[in-house]
Amino acid sequence: MAAVDIHKIKEARERIAGRVRRTPLLRADKLDPLVDARVYLKPENLQITGSFKIRGAMNKILSLSDGERSKGIIAASSGNHAQGVAYAAKMLGTKAILVLPENAPQIKIDGTKSLGAEVVLYGLNAVQRYEKLYELKAQNGYVLVHSYDDPELIAGQGTGGLEIVEDLPDVDTVAAPLGGGGLLSGVAAALKESRPGVRVVGVEPANIPRYSESRKAGKPVGVPMGPTLADGLMITQAGEHNYPLIEKYVDEIASASDPFIRKALGEILFKSKVLVEPSAAIGLAAALEGTFKVRKGERICFFLSGGNIDPEKLRTFLTSPDAEGKML
Repeated sequence: MAAVDIHKIKEARERIAGRVRRTPLLRADKLDPLVDARVYLKPENLQITGSFKIRGAMNKILSLSDGERSKGIIAASSGNHAQGVAYAAKMLGTKAILVLPENAPQIKIDGTKSLGAEVVLYGLNAVQRYEKLYELKAQNGYVLVHSYDDPELIAGQGTGGLEIVEDLPDVDTVAAPLGGGGLLSGVAAALKESRPGVRVVGVEPANIPRYSESRKAGKPVGVPMGPTLADGLMITQAGEHNYPLIEKYVDEIASASDPFIRKALGEILFKSKVLVEPSAAIGLAAALEGTFKVRKGERICFFLSGGNIDPEKLRTFLTSPDAEGKML
C-alpha cells in the first residue's frame, strides 16, 4: 500500500475538521483570456495562517501521542510551514521551535513569533536549516515535523485536493506549486484516486529543477540552489516519500522563470483581486510561459498555495517590469 492514499487523506480530513478552513473554489473568469480556458483558483491564502501548510502541520501534530507532543515540536521552514506548525502547536498546547532562514520574509518571521513559537534564524537554504534542526533535535529531544517529507503531513496537504474535486467534479487540469513535494504529492493522490482522468501538473522554479532532474534520474536527487522569486519553493532535494507519489500521480512537471512569476502575480492580484505570494502564482506563470500546454476551453484550477508576502516585496514587484517589460 502506498504511504499515502485516498483513505489516509480522508482520515486526515476528519482529524483536522474544525481546526483548519475549508477554502472556497473561485471562478476567475477575468483570467480566462490569458490561457484560453476556464480558470478556477484554490485560494489557500485564505487559510488561518495564510497558506496551505496548516493542513499538514495540524494533521501531523494531531497524529502524535501525548507523550510525543509533550517533548516539544521542531521544524525547519522558509516561513509558511513555520506558521502552520506554530499555530497547531499553540492550539494543542505544545512548545514549538522553528528554524527559519536568515533572509526569511519578515512577515513570516513575525507571524511565527506572534503565535508563541521560538524562532531560530539560521543559514540561507534548506540544507543549512536542517543541519541546525537536527543539532537542536539531538540536544533537546524534540519531535520533528518535517516541512514536506512525511506521510501524515502529505495526507493533510492532500485534503485541499479533495475539496477541489468535490467543488468542481469535472475539473480537467490542476496545476500546483512544487517545492519539496508535500503539497503536490498529497493533492495529486487525492485528485487521481477520486477522478483518475484529471491532469495534474506540478510547477517548480526554473532555477531549482529537483523533480525534473529526479524524473530523469529515476530516483530522488538534489540540485544546486538557484535564485527564484518563489521563496516558499526554495528546496533543493526531492523528498523520499514525495517522489514515488509524484511519479505515480503527477502527469507533468513544468517550470516557471522569475519574469513570468512576476507577471502571474500581477494578473492574479489585479484581475482576480486575490493577494498571493510569488510561490502561489507559479502555476499560472508556467501556463503563461508555455512550459505546459493549457488545452483550449478546459476547466483548469490553479492551486494558490499562500499569501504571506512582505509589503515591501510586493511594492518592489509592482514597480518592476514583468516578462513583457511592463509594469504590474
